Amino acid sequence: MKVVDNRGLLLRVRDPQKITMAIPNSKYLGDNSVLVKWGIDESRVLNNLNIRNVPSPILGKYAWPGRYAPFDHQRTTASFLTMNSRAFCFNEQGTGKTGSAIWASDFLLNEGKINRVLIICPLSIMDSAWRADLFNFAMHRTVDIAYGSRTKRQEIINGSAEYVIINYDGVEIVKDEIANGGFDLIIVDEATHYKNAQSKRWKILNYILNTNPNIWLWMMTGTPAAQSPVDAYGLAKLVNPKAVPRFFGAFREMVMYKVTQFKWVPKPTAIEVVFNALQPAIRFTKEQCLDLPEMTYAKREVELTTQQKKYYNELKKEMISVAAGEQITAANAAVVMNKLLQISCGAVYTDTGETVEFDIKNRYKVLREVIDESSQKILIFVPFKHVIDLLKEKLTRDGITSDLIRGDVSAQKRTEIFKRFQEEQDPRVLIIQPQAAAHGVTLTAANTIVWWGPVSSLETYAQANARVHRSGQKHPCTVVQLQGSGVEKRIYSLLDDRIDVHTKMIDLYNDVLEL
Repeated sequence: MKVVDNRGLLLRVRDPQKITMAIPNSKYLGDNSVLVKWGIDESRVLNNLNIRNVPSPILGKYAWPGRYAPFDHQRTTASFLTMNSRAFCFNEQGTGKTGSAIWASDFLLNEGKINRVLIICPLSIMDSAWRADLFNFAMHRTVDIAYGSRTKRQEIINGSAEYVIINYDGVEIVKDEIANGGFDLIIVDEATHYKNAQSKRWKILNYILNTNPNIWLWMMTGTPAAQSPVDAYGLAKLVNPKAVPRFFGAFREMVMYKVTQFKWVPKPTAIEVVFNALQPAIRFTKEQCLDLPEMTYAKREVELTTQQKKYYNELKKEMISVAAGEQITAANAAVVMNKLLQISCGAVYTDTGETVEFDIKNRYKVLREVIDESSQKILIFVPFKHVIDLLKEKLTRDGITSDLIRGDVSAQKRTEIFKRFQEEQDPRVLIIQPQAAAHGVTLTAANTIVWWGPVSSLETYAQANARVHRSGQKHPCTVVQLQGSGVEKRIYSLLDDRIDVHTKMIDLYNDVLEL
């Protein structure tokens, strides 16, 4: 197959008539050669005729706008998506799936094949990932986030934005507006949230898709069917329902053995069955993306709970009254900043040494999203000792193996924990107080770091990240910053700019008063 003048595809095939009958914009040239217009419709028809390696016209006719040039794997992924109206993207976390989907959808908008895009994703990445990436890769498009009251969501859905971003649970609130909102492409990020075909969330998305059989659907996750082969069923029923039986029980029989009344185990053929069910699909691992940077950074937005907001705002009011009456020193500012960080992270230490716990369900939910999307082990850096205990309890309750390192863990015990983490399958997660393991330790069994909250020391932050990004690491690494309050966002910004927070403490104090 050859691209001619960036306008046509020249093919030699056994049955030229099959192509000329199916594609009006084609011409038989003799000697089993056919010239086909290189358009998206024609390319997709060739693909459906099982012609192999048909290139999408995005590769020759698209300018790839934005602040960054696409990596090779992003071009390939975007090309694949434009060729498949219903498809899976299983590229690993940190490989730039969002950029690929944005470029692919922007190309389809340019070509007039779609008019409007709905992006369904976790609350934590609506703004920090999707809106930010749309600005980076398609700043010429209009974007809005459907979040807030029912009325506000309705206004945005019924508005004119070309891209609308909404969280999973928000879809139910405005499902009819979405069904009638002119969306002809739906992108679902972290699609494992739709693995259960009996859930209300799944049924609502299926209802929307059934209102218009021509809606495009791209489902993205780096960890398809990671917990059980049966998790593939709900995903396949949305993208390629003919690939699985009509009923869940029949699919379970295909991939699982029943050991006891309540216990099922995967069959040896389960991987092949799941692979065939989850098609068409594309997947790039970080190792395959040779042009990826060795370390990538991501931010996840976390909404503070009502309880956290109350105490955070009360402390800010005290800061304002103090600032009006006396000069703030760096030492005083550091104490107050630390209190705000404690509230944000979930546990405050009182002047008498007691600990006041806060509800951390929102932040923990986002943490679980990151864990579920990670293909390797995970380090969680937590600045405050008491929160480490809270996290350990929650992870254990959810069946996620973990261990912890704090300042009061003996040197011998730390060595044992580090060795087990590096060499054995469990624990999957290591929860660490940053100052307790920021130097000299190799933890390359993990390739994802999550900062539960920021630290004020640039050296501690950089050294902690270096625990995974060092000799012996076989995978590109990702650092995820969880942020919910103004003080956290400002501190992360300073750390990103390699500025030691201690040197800016009074400025930070004044900044927080204005946030």
